[in-house]
Amino acid sequence: MPTIAIVGAGPGLGAAVARRFGREGFQVALISRDQAKLDALAAELGEGGVTARGYAADVREAASLEAALAQAAADLGPIDVLQYSPLPSRTYLEPVLDLTPELALEALSFSALGLITAARAVLPAMREAGDGTIILINGGTSVQARPGFSGTSVAFPAESAYGEMLHHALAEEGVRVVQLVIPGGIPKLQLPNGIDDVAERIWGLHETPGGFRTMLIPLEEGRE
Repeated sequence: MPTIAIVGAGPGLGAAVARRFGREGFQVALISRDQAKLDALAAELGEGGVTARGYAADVREAASLEAALAQAAADLGPIDVLQYSPLPSRTYLEPVLDLTPELALEALSFSALGLITAARAVLPAMREAGDGTIILINGGTSVQARPGFSGTSVAFPAESAYGEMLHHALAEEGVRVVQLVIPGGIPKLQLPNGIDDVAERIWGLHETPGGFRTMLIPLEEGRE
């Protein structure tokens, strides 16, 4: 069975993506910081017929994230799809005049450096197989900076740049690297089927080759 690892898994988008990929026969590795919450989510998904296991890790700690992805691969098999979608802390949404080097570094560690760690953990197996997908989920500040959201306005573009470079570097190897930009809180976007529409779009990005960046909705219609 193929395996998707969802970094930043939770009861919202992570669970919806797990259900969507689970319907296609994927096993799911759920990765976030709270093991108890992961175990509860895995049990809930299991009741719906999805094989899922939780692995606690902090994306700001490379060794922790590497260990979680390695254990997931040992338990479930090589990671075929990696979704990198940890939800940024509210502390990263400081006005730019209040942004400190320390906070900027933490935001970069959370977004860009965490993605680099996760990608390097899964790419050897993907490249050997000549197949795989890495999916970045970002907010609108990945493409348009906002002075009231300074941490993500610094960190998301760095994450995006790394992802786009990977997209081009791996294009001839059969490994897809794509980004879905969600410019606003999902409940406020008034999608017909809510979060399940987002999960369906993510499935489509995995299934259908295309460019690097996809906007869920036009940037001017949403908010970070």
